[in-house]
Amino acid sequence: MKSDLAISAHGLVKVFSRGQTVRALDGFDLEVAKGTVTGLLGPNGSGKTTAVRILSTILSPDAGTAEIMGLDVVRQSDAVRRIIGLAGQYATVDENLTGRENIRMVAQLTHLTKSAARAKADELLERFKLTEAGDRPAKTYSGGMRRRLDLAASLVAAPPVLFLDEPTTGLDPQSRNDLWEIIEDLVDGGTTVLLTTQYLEEADRLAQDIVVMEKGRVIAQGTPAVLKAQLGTTVIEVSFASHDLADRASSLLTNLTPKPPIREGSLLELTVENGPKVAADVLRTLDGAGVELLGLALREPSLDDVFLSLTGHRTEDEVAEAAQPKRQGRKAKKESAQ
Repeated sequence: MKSDLAISAHGLVKVFSRGQTVRALDGFDLEVAKGTVTGLLGPNGSGKTTAVRILSTILSPDAGTAEIMGLDVVRQSDAVRRIIGLAGQYATVDENLTGRENIRMVAQLTHLTKSAARAKADELLERFKLTEAGDRPAKTYSGGMRRRLDLAASLVAAPPVLFLDEPTTGLDPQSRNDLWEIIEDLVDGGTTVLLTTQYLEEADRLAQDIVVMEKGRVIAQGTPAVLKAQLGTTVIEVSFASHDLADRASSLLTNLTPKPPIREGSLLELTVENGPKVAADVLRTLDGAGVELLGLALREPSLDDVFLSLTGHRTEDEVAEAAQPKRQGRKAKKESAQ
């Protein structure tokens, strides 16, 4: 493993048999530099959570190897657990304990003395702006407060490597922004973060490197700027009064761009190099064919455009699904994490 890497994975394979064989990881490769944030993106079922579970020693791979700070996740799993933190998709705090008691419990499980656990609880509650709520039961906390408490608990041992599995799913914008600021502070302090997310804005703000997964494999990797540049310099959005008009316009405009236009409802998107010139060509072509449009706009490509180009759909559908109320009980939690 290279000395500048915090996380390294090569050829990871994981197969589950639940009535039918599911190849959750199918030759997964990853390298994460120390002191950086890497965003792991992909649709539901792409293998993101399985990858995190293997890297954090919760699961063992069926094939391939992985190391955290030079330690093998299978052969040296105990040592790996001592240098990592993990905050999963759902806060794992004990609702009947206070915030302070939750952190103290985790501190004592990591073999801190009682006095050191008390000091650590005070420190983390202040750091995560939970001091005033520290002596309240966690069941009285808002979703954002529980997320902050969960992240605080994962940092009790000051791990150099932190895994965050969709940490802001379901949070309101302010709570999400608060967590982003905390993550940025951690990285400024030298922590390495592997972040799985379906919020493209989140990856764009936090990650120096982005890895896009689908069907258990990496299908693209690069900085946000590099991934956007691969699409072109401009996205042209053309809106119509109906789906039929958008379909007709799509066939008329296909020859104007290297890639076919992408249609979403009554909206067409064309990714091009010379935006103003192609926009003029679009107007002339549609006008000549008698196809009336409602509007036309030019903008720079976004990570959402990258995701759409690579996977065939946007992330909003995934986020909306993740935000739906979950069934209660252990079964629901187990299924949602798979």
